Amino acid sequence: MQSNDARLLLHAVVPTLALGVVAVAVSAVVAGAAGAIGAVVGTVLVLLVMGAGLVVLQKTAKNLPQLFQMMGLLLYTTQILFVLLFLLAFKDTTLFDTKAFAFTLLGATLVWIAAQTRGHMKAKILYVDPDSAEGKKAETAGSPT
Repeated sequence: MQSNDARLLLHAVVPTLALGVVAVAVSAVVAGAAGAIGAVVGTVLVLLVMGAGLVVLQKTAKNLPQLFQMMGLLLYTTQILFVLLFLLAFKDTTLFDTKAFAFTLLGATLVWIAAQTRGHMKAKILYVDPDSAEGKKAETAGSPT
């Protein structure tokens, strides 16, 4: 993972974890231990799904840039389906408070997306790789030796 990619991941993870800590505290006060567990599960689910998605998307952008847009759409669809399957599997659970889980899941997802968007806007990512092989060939072909 390149330093830009790690920085973007870090800029999304930290605010999401901060929201998760606040959600756990609020859920523990409102719904007790089950609420706190629901908030933890919601936060962890967002971190895993969104974090894995960002890593996969960055690897695709590096290795297969022509598939970047299609992979992004496929990835977001897959993330939504994964969360849907998780929700269906645990819809009648008594392991945690489902309302605390749902609100934390929604809040953490929105914070992740906002933080990731802000990170991309603030990042100074080159659109052209100056160390590419074609760039070096053009430099050496144009300069006299």
